[in-house]
Amino acid sequence: MFKKNNELLTNEYKRKLSRYLECDKSDIFLYWKGRVALYAILKAMGIKAGDEVILQAYTCVVVANAVIYLGATPVYVDIDEDTYNMNIDQVEKKITGKTKAIICQNTYGLSSNLEKLMDLTKKYKVYTVEDCTHGFGGHYNGKPNGSYCDASFFSTQWSKPFSTGIGGFSVIHNKGLKHLVQKMEAYKIKPTKKETMNLKALYFAREYAINGLTYWPMVKLYRLLSKNNLVVGSSSGGEISSPKMAEDFFKDMSACQINKGIQSLKSFTKLQTLRKTNGKAYSGFLLKNNKNYVKKSFFDNHIFLRYPLLVRDREAFKAAAIKDKIILGEWFDSPLYPVHENLEQWGLKPNEFPVSQRVCRSIVNLETDIKNVDNVIRFLDKNLDNII
Repeated sequence: MFKKNNELLTNEYKRKLSRYLECDKSDIFLYWKGRVALYAILKAMGIKAGDEVILQAYTCVVVANAVIYLGATPVYVDIDEDTYNMNIDQVEKKITGKTKAIICQNTYGLSSNLEKLMDLTKKYKVYTVEDCTHGFGGHYNGKPNGSYCDASFFSTQWSKPFSTGIGGFSVIHNKGLKHLVQKMEAYKIKPTKKETMNLKALYFAREYAINGLTYWPMVKLYRLLSKNNLVVGSSSGGEISSPKMAEDFFKDMSACQINKGIQSLKSFTKLQTLRKTNGKAYSGFLLKNNKNYVKKSFFDNHIFLRYPLLVRDREAFKAAAIKDKIILGEWFDSPLYPVHENLEQWGLKPNEFPVSQRVCRSIVNLETDIKNVDNVIRFLDKNLDNII
């Protein structure tokens, strides 16, 4: 009976996801985290030692980890400062006979240059993977994010478009890959009872203990505990200390995550509208004051998961935000967030990527899923001199 109930719950969740993604529910595969979904995709693609995978030098370290776990080499590309996505004009220069796949990212929920990327991959006969960890529910030129490439992967971590606490899934469009990913389902490890109980406790803390006053202390505590593997975290200590795969990495999604996802999707459309409304409000204010902003031409393809903003003195800006009880994000203050040192372990030399370096020194993110956007705009007005 328990197994049957889990199957019903899983099918309901996949049906709901498929409506947003305009795909068949059988194309969707669920995982403990989004990075596990990426690993499964790359493994199904046959990525192995000696192969190269192209990705941008402005991402999360777990993306590079998934490549390295398979023995392959991540090859990095600098970003475009307007989109925070890979500079499409530099991609072709990085393609070699060893290139097997390109991972394209929709940073902060903004997709860009997918037609040009598709042309390149057809020309060189390489796989493409859409990194939609920021982009669920958004569109690129009328098609859902995640529907352009051979496969895509999504994250449902705490700060993503909708949340299961931690979690993720893939969508497989390439039929040859789908068969291989399906075969890998039998090897997924089940989450332990301790892990699911831990996750449920975090759900409670997230709902009742986080506010403008407690945000930064709670974030620091959570990161410390997860780094030392004392709570279920977005990134464990091992993942950010070296590119070595944990034995229990290839893990399935739990029933409590699936149930949380179904609940979260009930308010998703309303939340999506709020994010776009607030994103437009930020752009309007910043444009009026001649500061950096997300350009109007990107609005249709942007879900505004977070609003990126470049500032002159980030620490002073963050201190002012804490004082005024304004919540800020810090994606990505490192080319391989959240790692800041010894990036050479992941094959990345930061000085080779000047745009990424410049952005990493100055970036903060404004929350968009808030009702008090006027408070944030007043804060921006007070700190206008610190905004680039």
